[in-house]
Amino acid sequence: MKHFLRVLTQFFVFLYCKCLWRTLKFVVRKVTGRCELQRICYNNKPGARRTLKIESSLKYSKNELLQSAVSVHPDKVEKTIEDIMTLKKINPDTNPQLGISLQACLFQIVGYRNLVLEVEKLRREPYDCENPEHEEMLMKLWKMLRPETPLTGRISKQWCEIGFQGNDPKTDFRGMGLLGLHNLLYFAEHDKAAALQVLHDSLQPKHSKMSKAEWEKKKFDKAIGYSFAIVGINITDLAYALLVSGALKTHLYNVAPEMPSLVHFQQTFCYLMQEFHKFWTEEDPCDIMEFNRVRAKFHKRVLKQLKHPDMTLCPHFAASDLHLVNL
Repeated sequence: MKHFLRVLTQFFVFLYCKCLWRTLKFVVRKVTGRCELQRICYNNKPGARRTLKIESSLKYSKNELLQSAVSVHPDKVEKTIEDIMTLKKINPDTNPQLGISLQACLFQIVGYRNLVLEVEKLRREPYDCENPEHEEMLMKLWKMLRPETPLTGRISKQWCEIGFQGNDPKTDFRGMGLLGLHNLLYFAEHDKAAALQVLHDSLQPKHSKMSKAEWEKKKFDKAIGYSFAIVGINITDLAYALLVSGALKTHLYNVAPEMPSLVHFQQTFCYLMQEFHKFWTEEDPCDIMEFNRVRAKFHKRVLKQLKHPDMTLCPHFAASDLHLVNL
């Protein structure tokens, strides 16, 4: 019986999508005098609420021009919008704002697609100790996080001071490739104060909020810290998963007026690092073995936030002043 009801439900859903929905769209267009793209632009404010609907409309259209619009090269966006206006028989002189709105949406859509490719390329590029640029970035990360402590050597136990697992950080970048290093360095460079604070707190997350005397007086359990760099690479993986799954579209479509860039992704990483640190402290885990549980819970919370079309992750760091503009 359950199987029959499931099949019957699927049949009605199919019928609705294939027949009733298209008929409804036709009737609405005749009544309003506007196509679906026009109705979306006129009835939704700029940002994710509008762009997500435009993206869905184009992606699931039966017309090849509209389907291919979501994957055009950025240089062809303007021409594509002109072709869409012609296809839909919309006069740009009487509807000047429509072309501007569609163009902004399409730039965000193709920009997000290109950002995924750029991030994936960095993730797939392994750290190479023979590459001077890679080595320079790593040395710069040390100087940013330990400005008053010279590194005694390229292979050194000192790397553990900023949260790497062993004497040579290159082995820790295997999972996320250069993407992990890029994100850590961006955090340390563009929001140095916050990065240093998170690093300090990761060593003693509770103790840092009070004096040593107060700490000893209250007889707290030993503070449960974590490895800053390792967690940074792990949060890079979380940010990457959000990006590739499309969950990050809500945030990026709301904060990037045009094309989302690598800078937007890195700023989002900075925010996630700070928020995870707060979350870790609030969860008060018994030991580091609870990391995966806390991370999974944090991931679910972020996903829940991103389901709201007006959501922005609202970064609380200096780098947010560079490009993040709330539409």
